[in-house]
Amino acid sequence: MVAKPYSSSHISAVSSYFTTMRLSGDVKDRLVVLLCEELDRLVPQMEEETLTQDPERKTLDDPQRSRLNYNRTRELMIDRISNLDSVGSAAVQAGIDHLESHLAQLLRHAAEAAERDRVSTIKPRHLDRALVNMKPEDGGEDAGAQPDVSASDEFVAGQAGGLITKTGLLSMAKSIARMGVTKDALDELLDLYADVLEDLEEDIRTHAQLGSNPVHFIESINAMRGMMTLGWVRSRLTRAAQHASGRGAKVIELQDIIDSQSYAPE
Repeated sequence: MVAKPYSSSHISAVSSYFTTMRLSGDVKDRLVVLLCEELDRLVPQMEEETLTQDPERKTLDDPQRSRLNYNRTRELMIDRISNLDSVGSAAVQAGIDHLESHLAQLLRHAAEAAERDRVSTIKPRHLDRALVNMKPEDGGEDAGAQPDVSASDEFVAGQAGGLITKTGLLSMAKSIARMGVTKDALDELLDLYADVLEDLEEDIRTHAQLGSNPVHFIESINAMRGMMTLGWVRSRLTRAAQHASGRGAKVIELQDIIDSQSYAPE
């Protein structure tokens, strides 16, 4: 039995997550064809690479990455629901993404702890320190905010030399703000980030001289650390998303970036 292609309405719904523009009926139909053509290219390649890695395997795998087992994750999720009857595939995939991000954050903190001990093996005590470092402070963000932090950490790790790109910001917006971002809004955010970074660099150069106020110098260094770890971008996206939600919008637009308070370093 030949599988049915995606429906144009489904492709339209998925596309709305990536663009604010409307799609004509012909464009929707063409996107269905293009995605199926991409599967024509992708699946045989994945099949070949899967068999190269494991000639005895009977199930298509992702040869580029080891993922948490889908069926096992689904079963574990089913064990933990109380008011629903089953767990959909989208929920399972979201659960896998969340768990893998959480795992990456755990290992990053544990590896840092091992490096401080000058050892090359992560040991239980390093994992204990990682759990302490990841634990929300009293009155701070709750545990539900952790995926946002790890999403930005993952974004930083994926950038060459820490370079921030529009694609990276769009990915952050989806992970952190749970919204799309228009091109104008991305341009504005990048420009603001560059302006703040330039001001901080000038402050650091100015107050690094002997006799300058050391408090101001330390504050500038701390602010620069927040910029380089994208804390500033994360905070700005969060505020802009709140502003957009307040006016009933589903995407962050230019005015939301402008109206999201001062762009002074966090």
